[in-house]
Formats: sequence, C-alpha cells, structure tokens
Amino acid sequence: MGSSISTFCHCYSDDDNKSESSDCSQERRALLAHRERQAVASLVRLFENDTRIDFYEGEPLKSLTILAHSDVHHLQLSAATAFSEISEYDVRPISRDALEPMLYLLQSTYADVQHCASAALGNLAGVEENKRLIVDMGGVKYLVRQMLSPSTEAQINSVGCITNLAADEDNKLAIAKSGALIPLTRLTRSADLRVQRNATGALLNMTHRADLRAMLIEAGSVAVLVELLDAKDDDTQYYAVTALSNIAVDDSGRDILWSTQPALIPVLLQALHKPKIKLQSQIVLTLRNLASDARFQASVVAHGGLDALLPLLTSSYTLLIMSAAACLRNLSIHPDNEAPIVRAGFLPELLDLALQMDEPELQCHVISTLRNFGANNGSDKQALIEAGLLDRIRIAVEDKRVHPKVRCELAAALSVFALNDQLWRPIVELGFCELLVRLMRCRHMETEYNACLAIGTLIGKNLPEVYEELMRLWQKPGIGMRAQLLQILTLSEYTGTGVRSVAVWILMAFVSSSRSDLQKRIACDSQLVAAVEDISTTRTMPAERPEQASWAFLPGMLGKKGKDVGCQERAPSSTLTLSSSSSRSSSSNSTAIDVGGPDNEFQRTQSLALQVLSLARGASSAC
Repeated sequence: MGSSISTFCHCYSDDDNKSESSDCSQERRALLAHRERQAVASLVRLFENDTRIDFYEGEPLKSLTILAHSDVHHLQLSAATAFSEISEYDVRPISRDALEPMLYLLQSTYADVQHCASAALGNLAGVEENKRLIVDMGGVKYLVRQMLSPSTEAQINSVGCITNLAADEDNKLAIAKSGALIPLTRLTRSADLRVQRNATGALLNMTHRADLRAMLIEAGSVAVLVELLDAKDDDTQYYAVTALSNIAVDDSGRDILWSTQPALIPVLLQALHKPKIKLQSQIVLTLRNLASDARFQASVVAHGGLDALLPLLTSSYTLLIMSAAACLRNLSIHPDNEAPIVRAGFLPELLDLALQMDEPELQCHVISTLRNFGANNGSDKQALIEAGLLDRIRIAVEDKRVHPKVRCELAAALSVFALNDQLWRPIVELGFCELLVRLMRCRHMETEYNACLAIGTLIGKNLPEVYEELMRLWQKPGIGMRAQLLQILTLSEYTGTGVRSVAVWILMAFVSSSRSDLQKRIACDSQLVAAVEDISTTRTMPAERPEQASWAFLPGMLGKKGKDVGCQERAPSSTLTLSSSSSRSSSSNSTAIDVGGPDNEFQRTQSLALQVLSLARGASSAC
C-alpha cells in the first residue's frame, strides 16, 4: 500500500512545502487545486497515525474520491493504485459511494489508471453483493470498452472482471445486452493465454440460460469454442468443453453443432485421451448431452466412441465411471447401437455396476441402459439373458439397501421387459411376478405404477401361464395381489394418479377374460366391486395429483414408452469465478405415455370403472 501513496506523500510532505526551489513542489503546486492538496495531506496524516485504515468509508474514502476526480494523471493513478492494492486484501461488500470513484477511474483517459481500476473491480467482483452493484451502476459498459483496448493488461483485467460478474444469474442478460459477447468471442483467440482463459471462462458463465445460449450462437461463439478444444491451456480447454456441453442441452444448440461442426465428435474423442480426470469427465458429459439427439448417438458410435468409453467404466475414479455410464445411457437410446455396445464388451461391466448399491445415481444410469436394450424388440436378447441380466435385476430389487430411485428404475425396466417378445416369458418363469406384486406396495407411487404396468402388460398377453402365476399370488399371505389392488383402489393418496388407472385396467382384464375362475375373482369380491363403484361415481377430478403418471391403451394391453428421451446435465451457474491475478428413460417421469392431460385420464379411469362394473354384473350369477 505504501507504493500507491508514495508519489503524493513525497511531493506534498511538510518538508517539501518549505523548499520553494524544489522542482517537484513548484510543478505540483501549479497543478493541484486546494481540495486535492487537502486530500493528500489527509491521507499522509492517516498513514502516519493509523496503520488500520478503512478506505471504503469516512475520511479515507472522501480523500481518495477527490483524487480520483482530479484532472492530474499521477493523482488519478495514486487513487486507482490504492483501490487496486486495498481490494487485494480487503474484499467485502462495499457501498455505492465506495464503488463510484472506481467506476469513474475506469473511464479515465489514462491507460494505467484504467488498468488499476479494473483490477480493483475484478477483486471486488468476487463478492456477490458487489457483482450486482457494479452492473447496476453501469460498470459493464466501461469494462466492455476496455476489452476493446489493444493493451493486454487492460484485456486481462476487464475480461476477468466480466467473468466474475457473469457468475451471478441476475447479471448475465445485462452483460449480453451490453455488447460483450462479440469482443469476448474475439478475445478467446488472443495470443495471451491469460486473456484467452478469462474470455473462455466468461463465455462459459454465459451458457447457463437458454436465451443467452442462443445469443452466443448468434455471436459466432460456437465455432471458436470448438477450436478451443485443442487449446494448450488446460483450464481454457475445460471451459470450452463445458460451454459446449451447456449449448448441447438445447435442441437448437445441437442442431447448430450438427450442421456447422462436422468434426466435433472426432475432436472430442481425441481430447478424451488426455490424462486429465476433470477434463475427461466433462468431455464425456458433453458427449452425453449431444447424444440426446439420434444423429449424435449414431455419430459417436460410428467414430469409435465405444472404444474410448469402455475403459472409463473400470476407472478408479467414480466421477469418470458416472460420466461414462450416463453417456452410454443416451447412446443406448438408438436401436442400432445395442448390438455394437454388446459386441464391444460393455455388458459384463454394466451388470456388475448395476449392483453398486453405494452409488444410486450410477445404478440408475446403468439400469436405464439395460432398460433401453429391452425396449428394442427387433434384436436378439439371448446374449442379455445368458449374461445374467434378469438375475442381476432380481438381486438388486431384493437388496434391502436399494435406493428408492433405483427401485423405481428397476420396476420401469421390468415393465419394458414385459413388453419384449423375448423377455416376458423368462420374467414369468423366473418368478418376477411375485417381485412385481411386492413392488406394488413399496410406498413410492411411480415404482408402484411401473410394477402395476408390468403386471398389466403381462396380463395383456392373455396366456394361461401368466394367469396361473397371478392366481397363485392372488391371496398369498403377506403379498396377496388382491390386497395390493384393493389398497390402490381405496386409499386417497392414490387418487388422481396413474397407479389407480392401471389397477382398474387389471381388474377389467380379469373380468373380461374367457376364464370363469378369473371373472369370479372380481365379480364375487364385494370389496373390490364397491371400490370400483366409488371410482365410477366420483364427479370431480381431485385437486392434488402427486407424482402424476400418464397412460394409454395399446391393442390388447396397457402400454408404456420403453426408451429414454435422453438425460442431460448442465453446469451450475456459478461454475467459474476468477480472481484478478427414452421408454428409453432418463428421468423419473419418462416411463409414462402422455394421453392429453389429467382430464382425459380422470374420464378414462371412470369409463374403465364402468366397464368393470358392467362385466362384473354379467358374471355375478356364478358367485
């Protein structure tokens, strides 16, 4: 701090005032106004008497503000240098009065003054309250002006400050509208690595909103970010990859990347060979987001992406394993990718990871991948069966440590397997119906929905072996299917959910079958009939609809989507802060078929209930 004040301390000490012959004193007295001389004297006095000075308020701030507004270069520089040095060790929320002289200095005609002022702002912009205050007081336009300077130091400080400001969600749009995106994009090509790194980081922080991602595309940032995938600086490369990952979240972003960057996938796969865990993980997550699109799903496999992903599943780093599993989940959405994935040797690794009970998110990705395989009805499933797919599913379902979300994915997978021509019979023969009945009472509505859906799908096969197995479980102590259905039909917590709809459909399948013993199970059960009557006479749709799951009819059975729509991940909005120096399933609600909203479902459930009652009356003579 002494260096920042040394000039005016030297020129305006009492000894210098007595030396009229001094060249320094003669020149300075001719230039300085009375208030400026008082400000200098005040600061000198403060330094002599108190080493713990608060420069953000009171007399020190007043004195620095006077110097900041001086027309004299060295006084402006002294004030700017003081603020720069102070902000390196005293970083905290400041007032508008403290910020005003720094913003004024940022507008100085002297480059060195601007550099120091922007450095001070960059330091203070690490504090959340200051981020918003700088933007509210118009600081961005002055920083953008500095970005256009030919001075490397000016670029470093101004871009670094913009990067910090852009970490605040409320500031992003103001920064974009200030005209910052084009100069930031240009500066990512700077020969100075510090400028390049800061500019790329600023673009990254601007990719956390869809509207800003669109503005970045318009500013031509996409092509530059792809170029930076080969950057020499590791941080710059990481920021570029992460920014592209965020852009790939949107359909429009993926369209631009597909149509304008044909080399994107090969470049990403090449960068994946760098032995940097953080970078590798982010590259794989970028591939994951891109693979929400069928074009990229095919492209990743066509360019040898499976060979790059397989070793990551056996990595000693959980982050890499998780990223690779999430990417594979999206790649498996494409029906043409199942055979290459199996041939590449992924199946044993996936089946082992399906039992990683201490990593539920990883389990969900893996089980969804297996589920996507099951949704592909046109491929041979013998390899899956021989590898122990259903055995692993059973072990995971029965493990008491299994996370509720994982159990839900398991139930969803079984509901898809029940649709598959090659997998439904092993499900019945291996006793999975009993597991599904147990899942009908697990107190997690979406899991219960998927379990009911799987049973409904099996009933839709209209085959004796299915009916025999379900009749065996109808009144079984502890897990009776009848008891589970009655609970779903009568408890208010199921009102308005797809679980109840499927339960009514199951009753209709029984009572409409050609077997009199199945018809009697429903027609002669007064409790079940009464529960269905209550549903049929309800006149208003329930207001509360927790964990809504939609559904629809397919010929002869209740159907569901099998594949994911693609899981994505976006970097958090505060990713970067700098100092100045589908039936393929991806999410919990992707297991359902939409039939047009809650009114349709409510009305259709009532219609089903009325059909059940009509059929039950016709069969009641046998009771």
